Amino acid sequence: MAADPKPLKLWDRDKGKAVEEFMPDHQTTYETRPLRAPGQWLRATPLFDKLYALYQDAPWTRRSIEPFVREYKIDMSEFEERRYRSYADWFVREFKPDARRFPADPAVMGAPAEARYFGWERFGPDQRFPVKGQSLAAEDILGNAERAKPFLGGPVLLMRLSPVDYHHVHYPDAGRTVDQQRLGRSLWTVTWPAVRSMPDLYIRNERQVNILETEHFGRLGFVEFGALTVGRIVQRHSLDQPFARGVQKSVFKFGGSAVAIFGEPGAWRPADDILRHTPEGMETIVRLGEPVATSLRGA
Repeated sequence: MAADPKPLKLWDRDKGKAVEEFMPDHQTTYETRPLRAPGQWLRATPLFDKLYALYQDAPWTRRSIEPFVREYKIDMSEFEERRYRSYADWFVREFKPDARRFPADPAVMGAPAEARYFGWERFGPDQRFPVKGQSLAAEDILGNAERAKPFLGGPVLLMRLSPVDYHHVHYPDAGRTVDQQRLGRSLWTVTWPAVRSMPDLYIRNERQVNILETEHFGRLGFVEFGALTVGRIVQRHSLDQPFARGVQKSVFKFGGSAVAIFGEPGAWRPADDILRHTPEGMETIVRLGEPVATSLRGA
């Protein structure tokens, strides 16, 4: 019999203390090796993803919204007031216009996602990123070694969006997209227990890789990861058009998901609290638009 999922210890920036977070992820989803369990294989297929999405978009799923809001203490006063047609419709709810703001200081990077953050100041040519006992290679995440090469020795931010979070992703700075590619096939959950048991989890998942040329933070490798029941990474801003700081980039359609940002060496530095807690294996809870890095250009 599978054990109950354990709570995750996180650093809550607003409260200034460590907290525990519990999300009811199904244990066998991440403890069985790929394709070994029939149920897991089925849940990882595009067909399941589509059927589950259709189910969650059904009108009767609206009854699940209020219990979820109560259980996880979601402050709905921050979101636009409207009638949601389904649970899936509520999942992609949007903040009221002034609920979140990006920094006025152009040298400060605002959080592109409301999420739990890990950060590294730099990484070497042979380094892989520790994520709860496993590791990720930059070239695998970004698609190839050539694309990863400009970021060697640079900073990294890794964001995990919980099912309770706002699931829209925003641009951290003004700029333009200079390269983009959609990679990956099978979808798997991206909870940290999943990452521990599947070292190559992220490179299996569908992901959108964008190389962004930004005004104040240089070139960024910006990667959005799909996860179980989140195969639909929908781009809200045309990738062939320039973008402004804080503008909505994309939305994840239902479920958990993740985002990674790679920076050029010496271009910027992740926030102190994120760097301080990452070696402890503790993510930092950050709200959309809050400071997550500082530009080192001209420093």
